[in-house]
Amino acid sequence: MGDRLENQVIIVTGAGRGIGAEVAKLLAADGASVVVNDLGGSLDGSGTSVSPAEQTVQEIRENGGIAIPSFDSVAEYDSAARIVQTAIDTYGRLDGLCHVAGILRDRMLFNMTEEEWDAVLNVHLYGAFNMVRNSIPHMMRQRYGRIVLFSSGSGLGASGQANYASAKEGMVGFTRGLASELKPFNISINAVYPGGNTRMVSSIPVTTTKLRERQRLATSNAQTELKTQGGPIKGPLEAASPANNAPKAAYLCTRDGGSITGQVIGTSGWVMSLYSPRHVIHSIHKEGRWTIDELERLLPISLGSELTNPVPPEPPREK
Repeated sequence: MGDRLENQVIIVTGAGRGIGAEVAKLLAADGASVVVNDLGGSLDGSGTSVSPAEQTVQEIRENGGIAIPSFDSVAEYDSAARIVQTAIDTYGRLDGLCHVAGILRDRMLFNMTEEEWDAVLNVHLYGAFNMVRNSIPHMMRQRYGRIVLFSSGSGLGASGQANYASAKEGMVGFTRGLASELKPFNISINAVYPGGNTRMVSSIPVTTTKLRERQRLATSNAQTELKTQGGPIKGPLEAASPANNAPKAAYLCTRDGGSITGQVIGTSGWVMSLYSPRHVIHSIHKEGRWTIDELERLLPISLGSELTNPVPPEPPREK
């Protein structure tokens, strides 16, 4: 076991399975006392079970680590407060938060219900607010904290996941908006784009996977291959293990990792990537207000000439 996180207390939500469990186990192996939070629900958020959180805690303890389970939901503010209070009551402090908990309600928007939209945002985006808002008063008092929010490359665009993509990219804006607020208190906050063969990935219908692959192939080039995640992780089977995300997330929870804040980091596979913030890449200018006629004439040969359509038209099918 390492000692980089010795005497540090870190909450990991969604830590009963998959990526969250791997993060929790590695944090504990490096000395942290971990609150292993997991509602134990199904992929769509329904149902509860104490077993996933307890199993992760058991594995941590069997390997000499320190952990306690938590079964509260991140989706409600008061429930999230109880997760934080578990850390305070048990260990007396809170130094880090990894918000991994998530659900899926994939559906094309024309079939999506309001409940399916709300459920996904409540866990991912509202969950991020609920957990961070309840955590930072403790971190501000001690003038130290490390926060890692698990977003997704799906936020860059994924068919059938308008709810998920909105929630995940909302977490990026949340991260960047908070970084300057928290920096004076020595609290870092970053978003990560994880990946791996998890039950969430396995649940995606084959038809959706094929559609996304066609879109990737139609728009792929050297740059988009480097900058986007969400496609299959290339390489041997070990490269797609959820455990590959854990060291990168754990580093962001260390004292040294606090020098990075307000960033989006790719943690999928054997690669660690830095995503650029949005910035202007081309502009056209005139002295005065544009007319539609002028834009109609100039856009195709200026801004429009380098656009990549995220959903290129499909070639006509043979009759």
